[in-house]
Amino acid sequence: MADIILLGAGRVGRAIASDLSKDYNLTVADIDIEALSQLKKQYPLEISEADLSDRKQLTDLIAPFDLVVSAVPGFMGYKTLESIIEAGKDVADISFFEEDPFELHQKALENDVTVVMDCGVAPGMSNMILGYHNNEMGVQHFECMVGGLPVKRTWPYEYKAPFSPIDVIEEYIRPARLVVDGDIITKPALSDAEYVDLDPVGTLEAFNTDGLRTLLQTMEVPNMKEKTLRYPGHIEYMKMLRETGFFDREPNKVNGTEIRPIDLTAKLLFQEWKLEPQDEEFTIMDINIKGIENEKYVEYTYHLYDRYDPEEELSSMARTTGFTCTAVARLLLNKQFQNPGINPPEYVGADEECFQQVLDDLEARNVIYQVNQKSSATE
Repeated sequence: MADIILLGAGRVGRAIASDLSKDYNLTVADIDIEALSQLKKQYPLEISEADLSDRKQLTDLIAPFDLVVSAVPGFMGYKTLESIIEAGKDVADISFFEEDPFELHQKALENDVTVVMDCGVAPGMSNMILGYHNNEMGVQHFECMVGGLPVKRTWPYEYKAPFSPIDVIEEYIRPARLVVDGDIITKPALSDAEYVDLDPVGTLEAFNTDGLRTLLQTMEVPNMKEKTLRYPGHIEYMKMLRETGFFDREPNKVNGTEIRPIDLTAKLLFQEWKLEPQDEEFTIMDINIKGIENEKYVEYTYHLYDRYDPEEELSSMARTTGFTCTAVARLLLNKQFQNPGINPPEYVGADEECFQQVLDDLEARNVIYQVNQKSSATE
């Protein structure tokens, strides 16, 4: 039985632990002993209290293991991944760091390490789906709409954050990169707002966010965009806060004390947006792919609607993200995907057998993507 170490005992880490501990010898490492102890009570695994930001401690910690799964916070992700690569360990990573992962490609090659990063739902499965179809057809258009929302809508924000509020705020301030007619263009976050009707939720609003990430470098698709989904009205609240300066990073002096507005806003929103362990929420994603396949104009639609699991007390966002990661971890352990270097999820999706295995693994865990296809002689 393979030995795996999971770095990070947060919300998504817990979903990963719940799955991998059933089939492998799993150790979970984190600096938070309380979170580790809770996992130890729930699942058959070992725990290790460790400062994962300490490079030597991390290197010594992961040395005995066959595979590393990294679920550390985004601000730690790049340096953690660099340490894992230098230690010569294959890794499935969901830390969603801001830095360019391809800067570590040569180092991964030199250490003969296969890295699959962004192993979540979006980025993650959205990339795999495009990677698969890009290998099968001439894709002309790719659009992904995705969001995680509470079932109960509570004034004023009608929103709960499945991860840190400051990471959510980043979606509202970072310029969004899109591909239009083959050119990468930049638009403000929260722009191009539109209403969309998606089953079984009903009307939601969608807006531009910077979610294409590696697809901007790896896919030669002439039109690509990602939009985030929220309940109607949310955009206006966020624009008001942004334009008033509540998301600013430059310090302001208030009564002699300097404070960054974004830090205060995140602290205040934490209580409003905090997702409690038993709060029911859902993940919804709609992907549209159009192009030429076998000399016909074809349109594929993938639809995901997943809800909180009350039996395991796992949030939907943790399930849809974590179980995608565990599916990739199994591919790496079984040597089904071996490609030394940095591999975004679209590289995994380009392998038909790997793509189908990920879909099968997710369906076995009741994370189901519904697929529809339409075709015509011409566009």
